[in-house]
Amino acid sequence: MGLLNGRFAAITGAAGPRGLGRAMAQIFAEHGATVAILDLNAAEAQAVAAELGPDHVGLACDVTDKAACDAAIGDLIARWGRIDILVNNAGITQPLKLMEIAAANYDAVLDVNLRGTLYASQAAIPQMRAQGAGSIVNISSVSAQRGGGIFGGPHYSAAKAGILGLTKAMARELAPDGIRVNAICPGFIGTDITAGKLTPAMKEQILAGIPMGRAGTPGDVAGCALFLASDLSAYVTGSEVDVNGGSLIH
Repeated sequence: MGLLNGRFAAITGAAGPRGLGRAMAQIFAEHGATVAILDLNAAEAQAVAAELGPDHVGLACDVTDKAACDAAIGDLIARWGRIDILVNNAGITQPLKLMEIAAANYDAVLDVNLRGTLYASQAAIPQMRAQGAGSIVNISSVSAQRGGGIFGGPHYSAAKAGILGLTKAMARELAPDGIRVNAICPGFIGTDITAGKLTPAMKEQILAGIPMGRAGTPGDVAGCALFLASDLSAYVTGSEVDVNGGSLIH
């Protein structure tokens, strides 16, 4: 029995071949959801959707563009008649030091990670309110909690910390409407974003700080997203779930 049978889910930034979004799309589809892959490149999004099966959808969506978010989510609601799950996964990072962050760097990282989470949510919320139910899953990072120290620069930590504040505020405001909003804070995960960017010494240092002694996989994060998207977490809202192999144990 699938945990998401009959549910309709949209995942932003889900076309990357080794990304979190793709792993979430896979597990959601396996559990019976109809999934929309939203990404910058329409062809890539459609290719991933086609791999999942004939009922799934791939759409172009630049999450930094409010009109694009409204159009993409509007298209899905017109097709499906509802939207049950939104995962705000689209994100970028830059490994800059504090004094290296220029205005363009700040804008790029804050816009995709934080503003994109707001815009995609604003697009889906009216329909979720109308149906009296919905689950929004926002992707933050252990960098938000520990002040970087893995890969992204301080502006990435700031954007991902902003997601935690936004998640809690959204959860508080939307709870009366039956909409749950939660965040996942992945630790060091082997994805496209980190691939090939770390020296062996850097990787060794990172692994030394993880009690479980290994990098996470996209599937580790996807399993948590499945829980938050499903009725198993019916009384969970405003939470931040750590998926980091113990690296934040104080």
